[in-house]
Amino acid sequence: MSMPMVIVESPYAGCGWWPLSVFRRWRNVRYARACVLDCLRRGEAPFASHLLYAQPGILRDGTPSERMRGIQAGLELAKRADLTVLYSDLGMSEGMRLGIEAARVAGRPVETRRLKGWS
Repeated sequence: MSMPMVIVESPYAGCGWWPLSVFRRWRNVRYARACVLDCLRRGEAPFASHLLYAQPGILRDGTPSERMRGIQAGLELAKRADLTVLYSDLGMSEGMRLGIEAARVAGRPVETRRLKGWS
C-alpha cells in the first residue's frame, strides 16, 4: 500500500531577544516533530525540510543565504508531494508562507491542521 507524500509546514526559527529566540526554536522543533508523528499516524509519508536541513552541520538557519538554500531544496522536493499540510497552532512564518504559495502555484492541495494541546 502506498502512502501519500506530504510536506509539513510549521514554524522553525526563533526570533527576537536571544534567550527567547533559543526557547522558541526549541519549542518549534518539538512541535515540528509532533507534526511529523501526526502525519505518520495518519498513514502519510511526511517531509519536514526545516527539521532536516537546519540540523547542526548541514545549513545555518541564521545565515540568510543558507536558509534560502534550504527553503529552495524543500520547495524542489515538494514538487513531488501529494499534499502540503499547514500546522497552524504556533502561527505562520515567512518560510511557511513561501511553501504554501508554492503549493498553490503548483496546484497541490493545502490542508490546515491543529494538534491537541499546542494552541
